Amino acid sequence: MAEWKEALENRKFRIEFAITFFLLVCVLTVLANFLNFIEAREGVSLNDPVLNLFEPVDLTWLTFGLIYISLFVALYFFLKKPILLITAVQSYVLLIIFRIIAMYIVPLNPPVKMIPLSDPFIEFFGTGQLLTKDLFFSGHTTTLFLFFLLTEKKLLRGFFLIATGVVAISVLLQHVHYSIDVFCAPFFAYCSFVIVKSVSKNYT
Repeated sequence: MAEWKEALENRKFRIEFAITFFLLVCVLTVLANFLNFIEAREGVSLNDPVLNLFEPVDLTWLTFGLIYISLFVALYFFLKKPILLITAVQSYVLLIIFRIIAMYIVPLNPPVKMIPLSDPFIEFFGTGQLLTKDLFFSGHTTTLFLFFLLTEKKLLRGFFLIATGVVAISVLLQHVHYSIDVFCAPFFAYCSFVIVKSVSKNYT
């Protein structure tokens, strides 16, 4: 609480905090409408050599179990450190912007044998319909890898890295994503993190 008290006494931090969360609301709103758009848009179906190696397996519970456990753990630690929280939210905002751009310029139809992964959070911010075309790149994999990048504690970094790997494999085994969606995910997370850290460093 001492860190928050000190941070909130800083006018610059208060302004950055307000702007950051305003931007978060804005990009989530844009994302909601954009997801509706891509679901109605026709895309391209890929012949994925990796997915062709196996039949899909329903791993929904494992995937969301890891995702939401990771989210709660990340929030628990990020909320203790105001600067880290701001960095995390800003990185996530940039990540969403990257996803919107990537999904717009890479229109894809879902894998033929996909077992749909019903995400209650994303569907809540959409129309409530099942989303299948939010493909390139994998938001689940990217978010968990972003947690790994943001965390300094060795044990937590190990947990988030393992969670990233398990979720990445799970969405492939379930044919929720093409392999390119998953393989590219860490790159976008890294770019978001580095850009935010670089801008923050130069700004301060």
